[in-house]
Amino acid sequence: MLSRLITLPKNRSFFLFGARGVGKSTLLRYIFSEHDTLWINLLGDEEENRFSRHPDELAVIARSLPSQKKYIIIDEIQKIPKLLDIIHILIEEKLPVHFIMTGSSARKLKRGGANLLAGRAFVYHLFPFSYLEIGDAFHLPQALEWGSLPTTTLYTNEDERNLYLQAYANTYLKEEIWSEQFIKNLDPFRRFLEVAAQMNGKILNYASIARDVGVSENTVKEYFSLLEDTLIGFFLEPFHHSFRKRLRTAPKFYFFDTGVTRTLARLLRVPLRESTSAYGEAFEHFIILECMKLASYYFLDYRFSYLCTKDDAEIDLIVDRPGQPYLFIEIKSSREMASQSLKSLGQLAKDFKNCEAICFSQDIYTKKYGDITVYPWKEGIKKFFTKQQNA
Repeated sequence: MLSRLITLPKNRSFFLFGARGVGKSTLLRYIFSEHDTLWINLLGDEEENRFSRHPDELAVIARSLPSQKKYIIIDEIQKIPKLLDIIHILIEEKLPVHFIMTGSSARKLKRGGANLLAGRAFVYHLFPFSYLEIGDAFHLPQALEWGSLPTTTLYTNEDERNLYLQAYANTYLKEEIWSEQFIKNLDPFRRFLEVAAQMNGKILNYASIARDVGVSENTVKEYFSLLEDTLIGFFLEPFHHSFRKRLRTAPKFYFFDTGVTRTLARLLRVPLRESTSAYGEAFEHFIILECMKLASYYFLDYRFSYLCTKDDAEIDLIVDRPGQPYLFIEIKSSREMASQSLKSLGQLAKDFKNCEAICFSQDIYTKKYGDITVYPWKEGIKKFFTKQQNA
């Protein structure tokens, strides 16, 4: 098993959230042994039915555990939010056992006002592999085309990756959306997924998407909320500051994995070619995902946004770093960066004094153009989004 960057505690209860297939159960089985752990998998029909009918049975089981059992791991806790009330009581009783709860959806927890244990359990998030976790085996073209889900990285040919990602998309529709009855009609949602994937990383126009899908704007907003709640994607909000009147105010939406995005957009069989707009968009998507993964794993407490003026000058990623200047990041897939490619970044950085302007690219050299530093993307990400920055 590849070593993951996330650090999980063994001395307290916690939640581990992440989309299906990112390796939550595999990681926990690596950290926690069968000897000292009781596993409850709510994806199994028998277990789900049992605890749905009798949630109090969890308390009876926990109080009766033999002394060597120090952990209870409950997979997919969102299936039965009522169990969180029981867990709350058991934690208050100070039993010699810690509860570890995984989830691939926050929908039921949020909508049902579920008890999230009020700080009695920490919250962690697991993502598809980072390039740092894959190490020497990392291959950028593969990551851009097929993504970084753990299972995808194991396959050695395109047909296997294609079949897996198609099955992944169907599993998401079947198990996260349809079986949980989040929507009544699956057909428009299928169409929405394709359109949303094609719009990945672009400023959202809900009215336009609604016309393409054939539903109302409110339904489109609900669909995006569903993607966010099931951890399939996230909003990147527009930057707000003193010159906000010049800025666009609609968010962007990014899916959580480049391969899943291309699957939903029906582009898996379309090769990515360098120096094309599609390649540049995929590279930008990948870099943003890497920055956000690492900020989460290293507890950096950063906030992310983008900036786009009404005359279309844009900064791909703005990072609000507590106690430090804003980080303005331009992302370019070019292998040879020149100063003229950074004019917009330079001008916007001058307008906003309290910032550090940088560029991540495929250029192999670090370069300085005025107040802008261009970094090879691996070097730049390590410098600004790992503990190396404090070394």
